Amino acid sequence: MGLTHVAVKLRNRDSDEEFNASFLVDTGATDSMVPACELKRIGINPTGKKTYELANGELEQYEIGYAELSFMDETMISRVIFGPDNSEPILGVIALESHGLVVDPSTQTLKRLRALPLKQMA
Repeated sequence: MGLTHVAVKLRNRDSDEEFNASFLVDTGATDSMVPACELKRIGINPTGKKTYELANGELEQYEIGYAELSFMDETMISRVIFGPDNSEPILGVIALESHGLVVDPSTQTLKRLRALPLKQMA
């Protein structure tokens, strides 16, 4: 299987500063992660900390904040993780689902859902 990337504009609504990058789509990640140096550069400040479980099972605490994410003609406010300065930006499943998008495993592209689900998933 290949990797899926999407162009994302991350913006600080208070200053209109922005960070543009190709984000790795990670359906195993809940929240999106951005290098902390880029979030700080555009004036996004941490609002707290959350503990996340890494792929190897280890627990790691990261600062979090909120930013405006725009991709595929949609814009939303989302929680972002202040990741290591050398980390690749990651687009998590909350941002994908809030935009009504899923990854098509056969083409490794993002597909828009016909409608957002408004029912409890089994």
